[in-house]
Order: sequence, then structure tokens, then C-alpha cells
Amino acid sequence: MFQQITILGPGLLGASLALALKERGLCQRIHAWSRRAETRAQALDTQWCDAVFEQAELACAESELVVICTPVETIVPLLEKVAPALPPNCLVTDVGSTKSLICREARATEVNFIGSHPMAGSERTGMAHARADLFEGAACILTPVDPASDITGLQQLWQAIGMQVTICSPEQHDEIVAHISHLPHLLASSLCSYLAGKDPDWKQLAGGGLRDSTRVAAGDPTLWKQILEQNREEVLRAIDGFENELHSLKAALLNQDSPALIKQLERGKQYRDQL
Repeated sequence: MFQQITILGPGLLGASLALALKERGLCQRIHAWSRRAETRAQALDTQWCDAVFEQAELACAESELVVICTPVETIVPLLEKVAPALPPNCLVTDVGSTKSLICREARATEVNFIGSHPMAGSERTGMAHARADLFEGAACILTPVDPASDITGLQQLWQAIGMQVTICSPEQHDEIVAHISHLPHLLASSLCSYLAGKDPDWKQLAGGGLRDSTRVAAGDPTLWKQILEQNREEVLRAIDGFENELHSLKAALLNQDSPALIKQLERGKQYRDQL
């Protein structure tokens, strides 16, 4: 599909994307850049990387597609930095977990940018955890600012590595992920924070339920701080909605309202069974 692709920030998602592309023969060459020397050295030892650069601008030269896989706060500054070096008709996308601010600021650069959000991350980070099958069967959300944008090539790329592509506005994206991604992380993290104040020996008694429901709390706090702050308004609305739900559950217990309690538990089970 592409002769040359550049990965800016080959961490878990960037390196996994490169592995998936090379494994499926979807590009001839992959260039990589990282601000960290140790990451650049690590990339040189991989089979997916054809060249590594100390400067992001040089890594983008002659590439048809540039994928920015850095933390959300650095995506636009990096885009602005490489913009003068991009070849004509070069497509740029990202893998950020927020979109409204990124897409709005990216549009000001006049670069051919279309936001992507592959919903395939994990609590693990770094190139060492990269997998070629990370994206198989997962959702990917594309967020063109202009409905007339040609997203065909980008859509086909994500589909070619096994993803189910959905298209919506950046604003719709941020509302959706605030509820299905950012809120779950906050709940898992706040539960762990609360339990951290209890007897530490309790952890030895926990079953799989606690581990399963709090897995995402192991994510990088610095990265999540950036995500939550960039999507602040939508996350706050999601928290408000969940507080109402939790209040209803609390009221059912206080009032010994068994029908209301079972109704809420059944609705929760039905949603979980459909995931």
C-alpha cells in the first residue's frame, strides 16, 4: 500500500503497527524516530525497522505516510516541527486517545492530517511489548475534520491489519472515549487508590475479580494525566453520569429496595454479556 512509512515514537502502538505492516507486506520501508537514544538503538535491532533517525524531520523525508505515536501533549508540536519536511501529498495520522484539540490545532498547520485512534493499547508500554497481532479484531476510530476528506487509504490501512474502522467527528470521538475508555480507567485507578489506604495484607486475599476490574490502573500515570486533561470536559460529564448511577445503587441499598437493586445489577450484567 505504501513504499515508505515513518513511525514517530515507536512504543507499544508504533512498533506493533510497524510489525503488522511488515508482516503483511503493506509497505516496503519503515523509518523510525524517537527522542530517546536507547529507543533508537533498540529499533535498529528489530526486523521491521529499515532506518532510524535522530531528527524527526529527516525521518519523514520521502515518506507517503507519517504516523505520530507519541503522548497526546506532544503530537501537535511534533507535527508542527516536521511539517516543512513533509513531501507533497504526504498523509499524516496519529494514534492519540483524544482528538478535538489535536485535530483543531493540526488543521492550522495545513498538513494533510486525519486523526486515528486504534483502540488496541494496554497497560503495558514500550517497544518490548509490541505484537504484530495487537490490532486484530479491535476498533479504530477515524476523525476527519472535513467530511469531504479522502480517508480511503487510511481506512484501508487499518482494515488491512485487522481493525474494524468507525468514522466520526473529533468531538463525537472524545465523548465516546470519555465513557468507554477514560472513565473505566478513572474508576479502576480510584478504586486502587482507595484500597491502597486499607490493610496491605488484604491484597493477598483478593481473587481474580479485583485483578480483572482494575487491570487498566497499571497504565502510566503521566500519560493518563495528559489524556484526562486534554479531554477534561467530556470526562467530567462522564463522571457526573456515573455518579448518578452510583447514587441510584446506593439509594437502593439504603432503602432496602430489592427490585431496584436487582434491576440495576441485571442491566449491568446484560451490558457486560454483550461486550
